[in-house]
Amino acid sequence: MTHIAILLAAFNGKEWLKQQLDSILNQNDVNVHVFISVDQSLDGTEAFIDQFATSDKRITVLPHGKKFGGPAANFFRLIDDVNFDDFDYVSFADQDDIWFPDKLLRASSKLQGTGADGYSSNVTAFWPGGRQILIEKSQPQRQWDFLFEAGAPGCTYVMTVKLALIIKQFLRDNKKAMTEVWMHDWFCYSFSRAKGYQWYIDDYSSMLYRQHLDNEVGVNSGRRAMLYRVRKIVDGLGMRQSVLFADLFGLKENLFVKKWVYGQRLGFIFLAFNARLCRRRFRDQILFFFSCLIMAIMYRNN
Repeated sequence: MTHIAILLAAFNGKEWLKQQLDSILNQNDVNVHVFISVDQSLDGTEAFIDQFATSDKRITVLPHGKKFGGPAANFFRLIDDVNFDDFDYVSFADQDDIWFPDKLLRASSKLQGTGADGYSSNVTAFWPGGRQILIEKSQPQRQWDFLFEAGAPGCTYVMTVKLALIIKQFLRDNKKAMTEVWMHDWFCYSFSRAKGYQWYIDDYSSMLYRQHLDNEVGVNSGRRAMLYRVRKIVDGLGMRQSVLFADLFGLKENLFVKKWVYGQRLGFIFLAFNARLCRRRFRDQILFFFSCLIMAIMYRNN
């Protein structure tokens, strides 16, 4: 039977963790082992996890007491510290979702069937009160989308151990630069695509993706979420990540990348008119186009 290591990063998640862990531990036809790292919390998450772990040997809790300041550093700690030798696949998990029972079985089957090393999928977002919507991330991949967006919510990610070990080594070799990465899922997808690994994005919804005020990023749905992401592009945070990834992965001298990576006005205009190569979803291509034009207009030559 397939063995899968689940890397779960937690922070002030006591309210939701039991439901999430139950959904992970009850996955169909795969063997799972959950490794949990808790960012120093105020709601008793550490004590809850310690107690919960005593009831199931498939849970390993990493030493408490570290303060990461965000999920990326917490997930990178998990990748670095967990031994993957006894597993076939590595999966990420957030603390507050609900996985469908065949989530991991389908993911591992798709990886085996396609020969891909990375997997992600659509999700079904849900809110208090019962509202649900399908969040589609499975549009056809574009040549350069990996430098500008993730492959789907990171909680859907499943990777082969081969890929996970390569990412682990890269993290160890680039510790200083990795402190500048603010989205672990975007990084892993970007790394994989940049290094020539095949990534499969499934049109199947594998889980219920909880939405609430404490979400670190949340689902890209609705006007508020759209404005949030446009602001992240226009204020330069998203573009700085794109530049960082291009630099980390040795792409700055690529003919396409070098036209925009140095952040000049003509570079933003170039990106705007190549939006179809940079984002998967048509609506996101339109938003990317206008965001790049705004950055071009706002550009000031220092």
